[in-house]
Amino acid sequence: MRKENIVLIGNGMAGIRTIEEILKKEPNRFTITIFGKEPYPNYNRILLSKVLQGDSDINEIILNDYDWYEEKNITLYAGDEAEEIDKKKKVVRSRQGRECPYDHLIIATGSNAFMLPLPGADKEGVIAFRDIKDTEEMISASKKYRRAVVIGGGLLGLEAARGLLNLDMETEVVHNSSYLMERQLDEPASRMLKNDLEAQGMRFHMAKDTEKILGKKRVEGLKFKDGSTLEADLVVMAVGIRPNAVLAGASGIDTNRAILVNDHMETSVKDIYAVGECAEHNGIAYGLVAPLYEQGKVLAERICAKARTGTGYQGSLTYTQLKVSGVDVFSAGTFQDEEDTKAIRVHDEFEGIYKKVVVRDNRVVGAVLYGETADSPRLLEMMKKGQDITGLGKTIILPSEQEGGEAGSLTAAMEPFETICGCNGVCKGDIVEAIQKDGLTSVEEVKKHTNAARSCGGCKPLVADLLAHTLGDEAGEGLQEEPMCGCTDLTHEEVGEEIRTKQLTLTREVMNVLHWKTSEGCSKCRPAINYYLGVAHPKEYEDDPSSRFVNERMHANIQNDGTYSVVPRMYGGVTNPDQLRKIAEVADKYDVPLLKLTGGQRIDMLGIPKADLPSVWEDLNMPSGYAYAKSLRTVKTCVGEDFCRFGTQDSIGLGIAIEKKYDRLNTPHKVKMAVSACPRNCAESGIKDLGIVGVEGAWELYAGGNGGVDLKGGELLTKVQTTEEVIDTISAYLQYYRENARYLERTSHWIGRVGLEHVKSVILDNKEERKALIARMDTALEALPEDPWKSITSNEKKREELFEQKKVEVLQ
Repeated sequence: MRKENIVLIGNGMAGIRTIEEILKKEPNRFTITIFGKEPYPNYNRILLSKVLQGDSDINEIILNDYDWYEEKNITLYAGDEAEEIDKKKKVVRSRQGRECPYDHLIIATGSNAFMLPLPGADKEGVIAFRDIKDTEEMISASKKYRRAVVIGGGLLGLEAARGLLNLDMETEVVHNSSYLMERQLDEPASRMLKNDLEAQGMRFHMAKDTEKILGKKRVEGLKFKDGSTLEADLVVMAVGIRPNAVLAGASGIDTNRAILVNDHMETSVKDIYAVGECAEHNGIAYGLVAPLYEQGKVLAERICAKARTGTGYQGSLTYTQLKVSGVDVFSAGTFQDEEDTKAIRVHDEFEGIYKKVVVRDNRVVGAVLYGETADSPRLLEMMKKGQDITGLGKTIILPSEQEGGEAGSLTAAMEPFETICGCNGVCKGDIVEAIQKDGLTSVEEVKKHTNAARSCGGCKPLVADLLAHTLGDEAGEGLQEEPMCGCTDLTHEEVGEEIRTKQLTLTREVMNVLHWKTSEGCSKCRPAINYYLGVAHPKEYEDDPSSRFVNERMHANIQNDGTYSVVPRMYGGVTNPDQLRKIAEVADKYDVPLLKLTGGQRIDMLGIPKADLPSVWEDLNMPSGYAYAKSLRTVKTCVGEDFCRFGTQDSIGLGIAIEKKYDRLNTPHKVKMAVSACPRNCAESGIKDLGIVGVEGAWELYAGGNGGVDLKGGELLTKVQTTEEVIDTISAYLQYYRENARYLERTSHWIGRVGLEHVKSVILDNKEERKALIARMDTALEALPEDPWKSITSNEKKREELFEQKKVEVLQ
């Protein structure tokens, strides 16, 4: 039977949650195609502020990676925006010329950031804060400029300001109201927030209206309507969003402020639906994640049932529960004082806690909690149910304010039906049942099994408390160390140790012996197991390509349009005419759309179809640059003493030697190195996983740097006299990192966790251990296959036969 075609326009949180709900109900019924404007898989937009603040990187906020789309047989066109809907032919056409027929079309185009139409708003350095590109632009600007101004004192503006402070920028916030976050807080709570943020270093300009943006090509400042000015190198507008209904309106679908939908998320055109911020239901376009997810469930039910069922979507009680710049905040409903309302107030200036519960006709209709939000689930439930509170005392309405301020467990007194995670609609009973039924022992497992804490993360403390309360004495250390994934209760460290002590040698063997909860594992644990097995048994272990990410399997990086990027190796960034001619010939032969010089001093060949990859590599006959792999990526070099008048050492020679020695070595995450011939650091050695800097008669080694989103300078590891000592120190350092870091843990995070002094004590002070680490590194290097293409396409049947033999020996 022919599968029905679902086309989703928009790869954001609301649209993908709808697809997830559909796949839960009908995993094999539909062929699904998704068009996404941004060149990324589905990510958590709410947590962009965490990336800006340096608490997360882009990979950590990805909700569904490229492997998820592949596993679900979903075709994703990331970076290709849908621009035409042909209602008669039921076809969607994209900017890149694709045509996709649909039986069901879901529009989830979200919102666009609103940019104030000020004179000068088009200048360089004036941006919004809405997506990954905006976040990266702010991070990039912080490396060149010092003065940042955020226009907007709402939630998003304050999060942007906090991130810019973390990037060491002088940060000013301009707000047209007399107090901050007026949509979420009343005036007393706002004053407390302003005081807390001023203590963090923010400066505020309240009740200010911007007249124009000053500067020539790039922004230089702001002029206000009162005539005053403010200097700025970067201006971030965070003044609101507007539903993106342009495509729908141009296609003849009824719109108002957003796309008009009924209770079943149907638009005015048959078989076309809208969900999320771009949808308007009963005059309201919701901008918070919880209503969008509720809409997604309703739409999934409508599509899968082929008819309208139930009452459909009836609107949502809007509320906010977030951590604003380190302070817990909750607000819901009607929280401002009105003539027919009364309020219960708790204000503790010493502890920085403010609570206000607004009551009308003996029912809770709104609340503001600042600094301590444990009562939010109970209050939210009261508002949803319209509970009559006649006769209830303050300690029942605000139980955490009981005598002595000790509330014990935050969740113990909650009823099973009370909501823990408002974003995803997960109640206490759902989580308790999952903990008991599936043996969950960590927040990460609860997140995977129930979706609680998957969105804004504000309910993580409640989830952790509920875990501890439910597990009791069995909780132990399980809440402190997250397991590798939901397939196991074991941490990364425990899995690695079990592999070594039990001499496990195969992926499936590990999962059987260690009692995996799923027979095939998942995209998190399989690559990790594969890595740990390779480190434990460098000579014996045969790499499992099925446990590699798609980029590693293809030896190329997948791009937003489904093509691939190929990067040949250029040791130390050095090339010659023969290599350049060969690259040019291959580019001509395969009509490669773009050749791009990389930051790692190589040439990136972009836009190669998947089917051409084997032939391209064969024709190049060059080593892979491993630009896709968890291994040594590049060793960047300056020109060194032979050419530079400031150079004190042979940086090119050492860089090439390092890159050739550790080429193709598997590591927990990507590793980048650099060699600079003098302290001028032209190769950027100070922000690499390992950076080497030449000084007169010696080399300095810097460890744990990171030049990505989470910018971090390397710390001085040691100073040595000879290139032989440099190589030995690198071998000891890398091997210790390989054996002790968690899979997908960058060296900067690893150093931050274990401490550089500890690493020094092992690889520098302990001579015997240093010698053993170097020996194990040499063993690992000797075991590397000669031809990576052969290793990536190794015989799967051989692996299965070996597994069957081992199973008889080990699993009896």
